[in-house]
Amino acid sequence: DSFDILGDGVKELLVGRDDGVLEIYNNFGSADDPVLRYDHALPESIASIQGGCVGKDGYDEILAATYSGWLTGLTTEPVHREGGSGEELKLSQEMQSKISSLRNELEHLQIKVLQEREKYQQSSQSSTAVSSVPAFSVNDKFTLNKDDASYSLILEVQTAIDNVLVQSDVPVDLLDVDKNSAVVSFSSCDSE
Repeated sequence: DSFDILGDGVKELLVGRDDGVLEIYNNFGSADDPVLRYDHALPESIASIQGGCVGKDGYDEILAATYSGWLTGLTTEPVHREGGSGEELKLSQEMQSKISSLRNELEHLQIKVLQEREKYQQSSQSSTAVSSVPAFSVNDKFTLNKDDASYSLILEVQTAIDNVLVQSDVPVDLLDVDKNSAVVSFSSCDSE
């Protein structure tokens, strides 16, 4: 998307990447390359990005929708205030009511999760219970990186990934990357 998030009268380029990085570029008027002004890493790929005024009048925001459906907002509104020495920070009545409302909603959701978990436990132990593997979609990409002649395999699902098995008829070297938190183990393949 393009949007004037910096408020300087010139639109910036808002970029959401498959690796979860959100970037803001500007300086398109000169002959130089665009300049990266801000970046923020999200834990999953960004499916859509949009700039605008969403939450509060007078404060622009960037909204990013991720692969699993989460919406993340970055705002220009100051989110904290600094107090002087010995000075206590007082919250406005509006902010106190928001915090109270969010706490009540969180408590309600925790109770609901406990009730549903208990309900599931009871139904799974009954004699008529049927077990099934849940269906979920997999977002996968296998792309060639021309710089180092390697391939990147990116897998995203809307649940935790416990194991990934890669099987190949030819020898494979696995390269470590910054975002990798996997424990890799190799096993030799039976030729038959």
